Amino acid sequence: MDLGALLLTIVIGFFVGLIAKFLLPGRDVSGFIATTVVGVVGSIIATYGGQAVGVYQPGQTAGFFGAVLGAIVLLVLLRLIRR
Repeated sequence: MDLGALLLTIVIGFFVGLIAKFLLPGRDVSGFIATTVVGVVGSIIATYGGQAVGVYQPGQTAGFFGAVLGAIVLLVLLRLIRR
């Protein structure tokens, strides 16, 4: 992966994390790095989860809305673990 693709992934992951936190109300105290990680990992969850249930074909990545959905799932799981 080249530097440009990595930077684009980080920027998109940050926005996905922000949107997921906005759509899932509650108390989440985390900074830039945690928000970005949630967005990037949410995208990975959506990609592989979507491939497992047949929404995406192998080699396809989740779209922006799928990534947001994956980030929301990750936030819900993190909240359950923290309790």
